[in-house]
Amino acid sequence: MRKFGDFSSAAIHHSEPPQNTPPPSAASNDHDLGNGTPSISWPVNRPREYGSWDEKIDRDIRAREQANIDHASTVNRDLLPGHPRALSGIAIRAFLLGFALAGCSLLTVWLAYHEYRIWRAPQFIATLSLFHFLEFYITAAYNTPAAKISSFLLFNNGREYTAAHTGALIECLVTSTFLPTWQSRFSTPYAIMLGLALIVMGQTCRSVAMAQAGTNFNHTVQRRKNEGHELVTSGLYAHLRHPSYFGFFWWALGTQVVIGNKICLVLYAYLLWQFFYHRIRHEEQSLVQFFGSQYVEYRRRTRTGIPFVP
Repeated sequence: MRKFGDFSSAAIHHSEPPQNTPPPSAASNDHDLGNGTPSISWPVNRPREYGSWDEKIDRDIRAREQANIDHASTVNRDLLPGHPRALSGIAIRAFLLGFALAGCSLLTVWLAYHEYRIWRAPQFIATLSLFHFLEFYITAAYNTPAAKISSFLLFNNGREYTAAHTGALIECLVTSTFLPTWQSRFSTPYAIMLGLALIVMGQTCRSVAMAQAGTNFNHTVQRRKNEGHELVTSGLYAHLRHPSYFGFFWWALGTQVVIGNKICLVLYAYLLWQFFYHRIRHEEQSLVQFFGSQYVEYRRRTRTGIPFVP
């Protein structure tokens, strides 16, 4: 057995052996451990003469090393560009959402400080940016197997979702620019504070619900019970049957109250109620099939928190 790091006085004294020193096994026993093994790591297997180096040897070594690389175990194709979990796609979206959040937040403060009514438009964009970033972040942190580019919910929430937010932004710009009196009747300081409270409450409730559900949460309604799927009845779920829906419903209404949209507030309330009323009915049919009487009892003692949706 070779012994590394022996810096005894004898070893230091002979740290530079003379040229053409024979292997330690044939030399003096001054550095032996008593069984023919040298006390330091002499290059006992080093050849006395070196062969020539040419391109063929170089190619052979490179080919041998390349053959030892297991590409299947080192490259996950899902993470490559153009795939559902592409790291480049996730990074670009996260960066753009963060840039929009920071830029629009600063612009909102500056415009509000100088009493420009149009501060509501960048405030709305900042709120949307934070929402979509948190959708992916919470999924990635607490339901990692389901984390994909689509978890941002940017372009896969349906045309109605995109149209609703586009319409809200247009109403905000029009009333801020051309109808300030119309807007001021609804967008009072107290109304703005109420809207901000709804946004914070709704966003917090949705994000916490997603985290507490963990791998049991999914952005799409599941028709089949996955392995390991459990009925979550603790935390927010002990009081609200669908806390993520509850959070989104009130968050969305809060966004319209803050920016002073009368028309879109009414439309948001009606369309969201219709959406969640039917979605919850269909989803609970599947949940009853998954969990039977356990879910029936759970549904009996909880509520949704959305008006007129039992």
